[in-house]
Amino acid sequence: MPAVRRPEGHVPFRRKLLWTGLILVLYFFLTNVDIYGLSQTQQNSDLFGQFRSILAGSQGSVLQLGIGPIVTASIVLQLLGGANLLGLDTDDPRDQILYQGLQKLLVAVMIVLTGLPMVFGGGFLPASSQVAGSLGIGLSGVRTLMFAQIFVGGLLILFMDEIVSKWGVGSGIGLFIIAGISQRLIAGVASLSLSWYGIVTGSVQIGAGIESLIQSLLIGQGRIIALVTTVAIFAIVVYAESVRVEIPLSHARVKGARGRFPVKLIYASI
Repeated sequence: MPAVRRPEGHVPFRRKLLWTGLILVLYFFLTNVDIYGLSQTQQNSDLFGQFRSILAGSQGSVLQLGIGPIVTASIVLQLLGGANLLGLDTDDPRDQILYQGLQKLLVAVMIVLTGLPMVFGGGFLPASSQVAGSLGIGLSGVRTLMFAQIFVGGLLILFMDEIVSKWGVGSGIGLFIIAGISQRLIAGVASLSLSWYGIVTGSVQIGAGIESLIQSLLIGQGRIIALVTTVAIFAIVVYAESVRVEIPLSHARVKGARGRFPVKLIYASI
């Protein structure tokens, strides 16, 4: 399977930032590239809209699937490896290469299994009859073209993740999730600012009466509850991630020498 070449030596931090920034720009660009042949008038509501930030995908774009196939393939391989069903030694470099190739093959399979139902079943991604008429290939041909774009997008995000992991800072999966969440937060704050500007200037009607005013500010246009909930969740996550317990240690050979071993409460990352 094709793979991104590992750096032969130490990669400077500035170069890592450069690679990370380039991949991030490419990611945002691909999330705004619409699937050619997708009907813009017959699209249904996004069933996975609440999970788009976590899946790092974009509805109707070539990154429709996001990191879903990568995460699913990793979980399946970890379960098989934990049950010792693969018969691979992770300490052997040859088996490591085989494991990485098997993971990429499984990602491609997951892209097919996830993308086919979206395009060919249920009308989740309806094909455009105008494109079918202009190309003269019928709706089935347009759906095949749409699936090819989704498949290529799934492979692109796989290799983008590999580039960040080898040449950038952190992991590509974490970077894409952070990018999606940050984009959604910035858009939400901008929308909230416009809503409050309309409330202050009087261009947004919030109704008459104390009860209507409170409801509009908390749940309606003001969305105070949404803002407070976001800040509270952020504070709780930061606090829980920083909590650690220090276990005292003593050395049997060196008397009087003591140390502490910090154990974090949460070792899981994004």
